[in-house]
Amino acid sequence: MGFLLWLSRWSGKDGRGGSERRAGDRKATEAMVERVTALSPRLRLVSGYAKWLAPGVGSASEVIRAIVAGVPTARPANAQTWATDPCIHAFFGAADDIERVFSRSSNLREFFGRTPVEEAFVALGMDMTERRTLGVELQGEVMHTDVPRTTVSFSDHRIRICAESEDALRTEINDRLLDQLAIEGLALFASSHGRRDVLEHELALLKARLLLLERQGTGLRSVVGAITPDAAELGQLREQIETNDRELEALGEKGGALERQLECMAQALGEATSRFRVERHRLRLSRMNVVLPSDSTEPGDDIELLCAHIPGDPPLARWFSLVSFRRSGMLSQMALLEEAERML
Repeated sequence: MGFLLWLSRWSGKDGRGGSERRAGDRKATEAMVERVTALSPRLRLVSGYAKWLAPGVGSASEVIRAIVAGVPTARPANAQTWATDPCIHAFFGAADDIERVFSRSSNLREFFGRTPVEEAFVALGMDMTERRTLGVELQGEVMHTDVPRTTVSFSDHRIRICAESEDALRTEINDRLLDQLAIEGLALFASSHGRRDVLEHELALLKARLLLLERQGTGLRSVVGAITPDAAELGQLREQIETNDRELEALGEKGGALERQLECMAQALGEATSRFRVERHRLRLSRMNVVLPSDSTEPGDDIELLCAHIPGDPPLARWFSLVSFRRSGMLSQMALLEEAERML
Protein backbone atom coordinates (compact mmCIF):
# COMPACT_ATOMS: atom_id res chain seq x y z
CA MET A 1 0.00 0.00 0.00
CA GLY A 2 2.85 2.40 0.78
CA PHE A 3 4.26 2.24 -2.73
CA LEU A 4 0.80 2.58 -4.32
CA LEU A 5 0.16 5.65 -2.19
CA TRP A 6 3.50 7.13 -3.26
CA LEU A 7 2.77 6.34 -6.91
CA SER A 8 -0.63 8.02 -6.70
CA ARG A 9 1.02 11.11 -5.24
CA TRP A 10 3.65 11.06 -7.98
CA SER A 11 0.93 11.00 -10.61
CA GLY A 12 -0.99 13.79 -8.84
CA LYS A 13 -4.12 11.73 -8.05
CA ASP A 14 -3.97 11.66 -4.25
CA GLY A 15 -6.89 13.72 -3.07
CA ARG A 16 -5.79 13.65 0.55
CA GLY A 17 -2.52 15.45 -0.12
CA GLY A 18 -2.43 19.05 -1.25
CA SER A 19 -0.52 20.55 -4.14
CA GLU A 20 2.27 21.57 -1.78
CA ARG A 21 2.67 17.99 -0.60
CA ARG A 22 2.79 16.67 -4.16
CA ALA A 23 5.31 19.35 -5.09
CA GLY A 24 7.45 18.33 -2.11
CA ASP A 25 7.24 14.68 -3.12
CA ARG A 26 8.28 15.52 -6.67
CA LYS A 27 11.22 17.61 -5.51
CA ALA A 28 12.38 14.86 -3.16
CA THR A 29 12.12 12.28 -5.93
CA GLU A 30 13.96 14.54 -8.39
CA ALA A 31 16.76 15.04 -5.86
CA MET A 32 17.10 11.27 -5.34
CA VAL A 33 17.13 10.64 -9.10
CA GLU A 34 19.90 13.21 -9.53
CA ARG A 35 21.86 11.60 -6.70
CA VAL A 36 21.80 8.07 -8.15
CA THR A 37 22.61 9.26 -11.68
CA ALA A 38 25.53 11.33 -10.35
CA LEU A 39 27.45 8.05 -10.06
CA SER A 40 27.09 7.59 -13.82
CA PRO A 41 26.28 11.05 -15.25
CA ARG A 42 25.97 9.81 -18.84
CA LEU A 43 22.62 8.28 -17.91
CA ARG A 44 21.20 11.81 -17.97
CA LEU A 45 21.69 11.81 -21.72
CA VAL A 46 18.76 9.39 -22.04
CA SER A 47 15.52 11.20 -22.75
CA GLY A 48 13.08 10.86 -19.86
CA TYR A 49 15.62 9.26 -17.52
CA ALA A 50 13.99 10.84 -14.45
CA LYS A 51 10.56 9.35 -15.18
CA TRP A 52 12.23 6.04 -15.90
CA LEU A 53 13.86 5.95 -12.46
CA ALA A 54 11.14 7.67 -10.39
CA PRO A 55 9.08 4.56 -9.47
CA GLY A 56 12.18 2.60 -8.43
CA VAL A 57 13.50 5.55 -6.42
CA GLY A 58 10.14 5.83 -4.67
CA SER A 59 9.98 2.18 -3.63
CA ALA A 60 13.66 2.13 -2.66
CA SER A 61 13.14 5.22 -0.51
CA GLU A 62 10.47 3.45 1.51
CA VAL A 63 12.71 0.44 2.11
CA ILE A 64 15.65 2.64 3.10
CA ARG A 65 13.57 4.78 5.45
CA ALA A 66 12.35 1.64 7.22
CA ILE A 67 15.93 0.36 7.62
CA VAL A 68 17.24 3.65 8.99
CA ALA A 69 14.24 4.11 11.29
CA GLY A 70 14.93 0.67 12.77
CA VAL A 71 18.48 1.57 13.83
CA PRO A 72 18.58 2.20 17.62
CA THR A 73 19.25 5.65 19.04
CA ALA A 74 22.88 6.78 19.20
CA ARG A 75 24.72 5.72 22.35
CA PRO A 76 27.12 8.08 24.15
CA ALA A 77 30.59 6.53 24.19
CA ASN A 78 32.82 7.41 27.16
CA ALA A 79 34.33 5.85 30.26
CA GLN A 80 31.11 6.34 32.22
CA THR A 81 28.86 4.62 29.67
CA TRP A 82 31.38 1.78 29.36
CA ALA A 83 30.41 0.93 32.94
CA THR A 84 26.66 1.38 32.47
CA ASP A 85 25.77 0.64 28.82
CA PRO A 86 26.04 -3.10 28.01
CA CYS A 87 26.58 -2.44 24.28
CA ILE A 88 29.41 0.06 24.77
CA HIS A 89 30.92 -2.34 27.32
CA ALA A 90 30.75 -5.17 24.78
CA PHE A 91 32.24 -3.09 21.93
CA PHE A 92 35.38 -2.06 23.83
CA GLY A 93 37.70 -4.22 25.90
CA ALA A 94 38.40 -1.45 28.42
CA ALA A 95 37.12 2.04 29.17
CA ASP A 96 40.42 3.60 28.02
CA ASP A 97 40.05 1.98 24.61
CA ILE A 98 37.15 4.30 23.78
CA GLU A 99 39.19 7.50 23.76
CA ARG A 100 42.00 5.82 21.84
CA VAL A 101 39.71 4.47 19.11
CA PHE A 102 37.90 7.74 18.53
CA SER A 103 41.02 9.91 18.84
CA ARG A 104 42.79 7.86 16.15
CA SER A 105 40.02 8.48 13.64
CA SER A 106 41.27 10.97 11.05
CA ASN A 107 37.67 11.49 9.88
CA LEU A 108 36.52 12.47 13.36
CA ARG A 109 39.52 14.76 13.87
CA GLU A 110 38.83 16.46 10.55
CA PHE A 111 35.15 16.83 11.49
CA PHE A 112 35.93 18.48 14.82
CA GLY A 113 38.51 20.65 13.06
CA ARG A 114 35.96 22.16 10.67
CA THR A 115 32.81 22.03 12.82
CA PRO A 116 32.46 24.02 16.09
CA VAL A 117 30.32 21.44 17.87
CA GLU A 118 31.05 19.78 21.18
CA GLU A 119 29.58 16.41 20.22
CA ALA A 120 29.77 14.33 17.06
CA PHE A 121 27.33 11.64 16.00
CA VAL A 122 29.00 8.84 14.06
CA ALA A 123 28.43 5.42 12.54
CA LEU A 124 30.87 3.07 14.26
CA GLY A 125 31.72 0.02 12.16
CA MET A 126 33.34 -3.09 13.64
CA ASP A 127 34.27 -6.70 13.06
CA MET A 128 32.94 -9.26 15.53
CA THR A 129 34.80 -12.48 16.31
CA GLU A 130 33.29 -15.47 18.06
CA ARG A 131 35.69 -17.77 19.89
CA ARG A 132 35.05 -21.16 21.46
CA THR A 133 36.73 -21.60 24.82
CA LEU A 134 36.57 -23.81 27.91
CA GLY A 135 35.55 -22.24 31.18
CA VAL A 136 33.97 -22.91 34.54
CA GLU A 137 30.28 -22.81 35.36
CA LEU A 138 28.31 -23.19 38.57
CA GLN A 139 25.44 -25.62 38.06
CA GLY A 140 23.38 -25.77 41.20
CA GLU A 141 25.92 -26.16 43.97
CA VAL A 142 28.55 -27.88 41.83
CA MET A 143 31.32 -26.03 40.00
CA HIS A 144 32.02 -27.62 36.62
CA THR A 145 35.26 -27.09 34.73
CA ASP A 146 36.05 -27.40 31.03
CA VAL A 147 32.57 -26.17 30.14
CA PRO A 148 32.34 -25.07 26.47
CA ARG A 149 31.79 -21.32 26.28
CA THR A 150 31.48 -18.83 23.42
CA THR A 151 32.97 -15.37 23.78
CA VAL A 152 32.62 -12.45 21.40
CA SER A 153 35.01 -9.58 20.81
CA PHE A 154 34.90 -6.50 18.59
CA SER A 155 37.85 -5.16 16.61
CA ASP A 156 38.76 -2.97 13.63
CA HIS A 157 36.65 -0.08 14.92
CA ARG A 158 36.30 2.48 12.13
CA ILE A 159 34.52 5.79 11.74
CA ARG A 160 33.77 7.24 8.33
CA ILE A 161 30.54 9.25 8.65
CA CYS A 162 30.28 12.09 11.19
CA ALA A 163 27.43 14.55 11.70
CA GLU A 164 26.39 17.38 14.00
CA SER A 165 23.17 15.69 15.09
CA GLU A 166 21.58 12.28 15.07
CA ASP A 167 18.99 13.42 12.52
CA ALA A 168 21.77 14.61 10.20
CA LEU A 169 23.60 11.30 10.65
CA ARG A 170 20.50 9.31 9.75
CA THR A 171 19.94 11.48 6.68
CA GLU A 172 23.52 10.81 5.57
CA ILE A 173 23.09 7.06 6.07
CA ASN A 174 19.86 7.24 4.08
CA ASP A 175 21.77 8.85 1.20
CA ARG A 176 24.58 6.28 1.37
CA LEU A 177 22.09 3.43 1.16
CA LEU A 178 20.61 5.04 -1.95
CA ASP A 179 24.13 5.30 -3.39
CA GLN A 180 24.60 1.60 -2.70
CA LEU A 181 21.61 0.75 -4.88
CA ALA A 182 23.01 2.90 -7.67
CA ILE A 183 26.30 1.00 -7.38
CA GLU A 184 24.35 -2.25 -7.55
CA GLY A 185 22.75 -1.01 -10.77
CA LEU A 186 26.17 -0.33 -12.28
CA ALA A 187 27.38 -3.75 -11.16
CA LEU A 188 24.32 -5.42 -12.67
CA PHE A 189 25.03 -3.88 -16.06
CA ALA A 190 28.78 -4.51 -15.83
CA SER A 191 28.07 -8.21 -15.28
CA SER A 192 26.05 -8.43 -18.53
CA HIS A 193 29.16 -8.85 -20.66
CA GLY A 194 27.50 -11.55 -22.74
CA ARG A 195 25.60 -8.96 -24.79
CA ARG A 196 27.40 -8.66 -28.11
CA ASP A 197 26.39 -5.05 -28.75
CA VAL A 198 28.04 -3.73 -25.57
CA LEU A 199 31.55 -2.52 -26.20
CA GLU A 200 34.17 -4.50 -24.34
CA HIS A 201 36.08 -1.28 -23.64
CA GLU A 202 33.00 0.35 -22.15
CA LEU A 203 32.42 -2.58 -19.84
CA ALA A 204 36.02 -2.43 -18.69
CA LEU A 205 35.64 1.27 -17.94
CA LEU A 206 32.39 0.72 -16.04
CA LYS A 207 33.95 -2.06 -13.97
CA ALA A 208 36.88 0.20 -13.20
CA ARG A 209 34.44 2.95 -12.18
CA LEU A 210 32.65 0.54 -9.87
CA LEU A 211 35.89 -0.36 -8.12
CA LEU A 212 36.87 3.30 -7.81
CA LEU A 213 33.53 4.23 -6.25
CA GLU A 214 33.78 1.39 -3.73
CA ARG A 215 37.36 2.30 -2.82
CA GLN A 216 36.30 5.90 -2.38
CA GLY A 217 33.78 4.69 0.20
CA THR A 218 30.61 5.42 -1.74
CA GLY A 219 27.60 3.48 -0.52
CA LEU A 220 26.99 1.20 2.44
CA ARG A 221 30.65 0.26 2.88
CA SER A 222 31.34 3.80 4.05
CA VAL A 223 28.57 3.59 6.66
CA VAL A 224 30.20 0.64 8.42
CA GLY A 225 33.75 1.86 7.87
CA ALA A 226 34.79 -1.00 5.63
CA ILE A 227 36.92 1.34 3.53
CA THR A 228 38.68 4.33 5.00
CA PRO A 229 41.00 5.98 2.44
CA ASP A 230 43.09 8.88 3.67
CA ALA A 231 42.85 12.40 2.26
CA ALA A 232 45.64 11.87 -0.27
CA GLU A 233 44.10 8.66 -1.58
CA LEU A 234 40.67 10.29 -1.81
CA GLY A 235 42.13 13.02 -3.99
CA GLN A 236 43.72 10.45 -6.30
CA LEU A 237 40.46 8.51 -6.50
CA ARG A 238 38.49 11.63 -7.46
CA GLU A 239 40.99 12.34 -10.24
CA GLN A 240 40.73 8.76 -11.50
CA ILE A 241 36.93 8.95 -11.49
CA GLU A 242 37.06 12.22 -13.47
CA THR A 243 39.39 10.58 -15.99
CA ASN A 244 37.03 7.63 -16.19
CA ASP A 245 34.17 10.08 -16.80
CA ARG A 246 35.98 11.65 -19.74
CA GLU A 247 36.86 8.30 -21.31
CA LEU A 248 33.28 7.07 -21.04
CA GLU A 249 31.97 10.33 -22.48
CA ALA A 250 34.35 10.02 -25.43
CA LEU A 251 32.75 6.70 -26.33
CA GLY A 252 29.39 8.33 -26.95
CA GLU A 253 26.20 6.28 -27.10
CA LYS A 254 26.54 2.88 -28.74
CA GLY A 255 23.66 0.56 -29.51
CA GLY A 256 21.34 1.58 -26.69
CA ALA A 257 23.88 0.78 -23.99
CA LEU A 258 22.81 3.77 -21.89
CA GLU A 259 19.18 2.66 -21.97
CA ARG A 260 20.22 -0.77 -20.73
CA GLN A 261 22.28 0.80 -17.97
CA LEU A 262 19.21 2.77 -16.99
CA GLU A 263 17.16 -0.42 -16.96
CA CYS A 264 19.69 -2.06 -14.66
CA MET A 265 19.65 0.97 -12.37
CA ALA A 266 15.84 0.89 -12.20
CA GLN A 267 15.94 -2.86 -11.55
CA ALA A 268 18.39 -2.51 -8.67
CA LEU A 269 16.31 0.27 -7.12
CA GLY A 270 13.20 -1.86 -7.38
CA GLU A 271 14.97 -4.77 -5.69
CA ALA A 272 16.09 -2.79 -2.64
CA THR A 273 14.89 -5.39 -0.16
CA SER A 274 17.14 -8.09 -1.65
CA ARG A 275 20.14 -5.94 -2.60
CA PHE A 276 21.31 -5.43 0.98
CA ARG A 277 20.04 -6.16 4.43
CA VAL A 278 20.58 -5.21 8.05
CA GLU A 279 20.11 -8.08 10.49
CA ARG A 280 19.31 -7.79 14.19
CA HIS A 281 21.02 -10.21 16.55
CA ARG A 282 20.04 -10.47 20.20
CA LEU A 283 22.58 -11.85 22.65
CA ARG A 284 22.82 -12.23 26.37
CA LEU A 285 26.38 -11.43 27.46
CA SER A 286 28.24 -11.58 30.74
CA ARG A 287 30.53 -8.70 31.66
CA MET A 288 33.36 -10.78 30.15
CA ASN A 289 31.52 -11.01 26.80
CA VAL A 290 30.63 -14.67 27.32
CA VAL A 291 27.46 -15.62 25.45
CA LEU A 292 24.88 -16.87 27.94
CA PRO A 293 21.85 -19.04 27.23
CA SER A 294 18.54 -17.23 27.57
CA ASP A 295 17.69 -19.32 30.62
CA SER A 296 21.05 -18.81 32.32
CA THR A 297 21.00 -17.67 35.96
CA GLU A 298 24.48 -16.17 35.56
CA PRO A 299 24.48 -12.34 35.69
CA GLY A 300 24.34 -10.85 32.20
CA ASP A 301 22.79 -8.24 29.94
CA ASP A 302 20.57 -8.58 26.89
CA ILE A 303 21.87 -6.56 23.97
CA GLU A 304 20.81 -6.07 20.37
CA LEU A 305 23.46 -5.92 17.64
CA LEU A 306 23.16 -4.83 14.01
CA CYS A 307 25.01 -6.49 11.15
CA ALA A 308 25.02 -4.97 7.65
CA HIS A 309 25.41 -7.44 4.77
CA ILE A 310 26.89 -5.66 1.77
CA PRO A 311 27.07 -7.13 -1.74
CA GLY A 312 30.18 -6.74 -3.82
CA ASP A 313 33.38 -8.57 -4.65
CA PRO A 314 33.89 -9.86 -2.09
CA PRO A 315 30.62 -9.53 -0.18
CA LEU A 316 30.99 -8.08 3.28
CA ALA A 317 29.38 -8.30 6.71
CA ARG A 318 30.12 -5.58 9.28
CA TRP A 319 28.64 -4.80 12.67
CA PHE A 320 27.74 -1.21 13.41
CA SER A 321 26.13 1.13 15.89
CA LEU A 322 25.25 4.82 16.03
CA VAL A 323 27.39 6.47 18.67
CA SER A 324 27.99 9.98 19.99
CA PHE A 325 31.38 11.20 21.19
CA ARG A 326 32.33 14.51 22.79
CA ARG A 327 35.18 16.71 21.63
CA SER A 328 36.53 16.80 25.19
CA GLY A 329 37.27 13.07 24.97
CA MET A 330 39.72 13.45 22.07
CA LEU A 331 43.31 12.71 23.01
CA SER A 332 46.01 15.03 21.71
CA GLN A 333 48.25 13.97 18.85
CA MET A 334 51.17 14.09 21.28
CA ALA A 335 49.43 11.67 23.66
CA LEU A 336 48.79 9.27 20.77
CA LEU A 337 52.43 9.48 19.67
CA GLU A 338 53.69 8.83 23.19
CA GLU A 339 51.39 5.82 23.46
CA ALA A 340 52.65 4.48 20.12
CA GLU A 341 56.25 4.84 21.32
CA ARG A 342 55.48 2.90 24.50
CA MET A 343 54.05 0.05 22.42
CA LEU A 344 57.19 -0.25 20.28
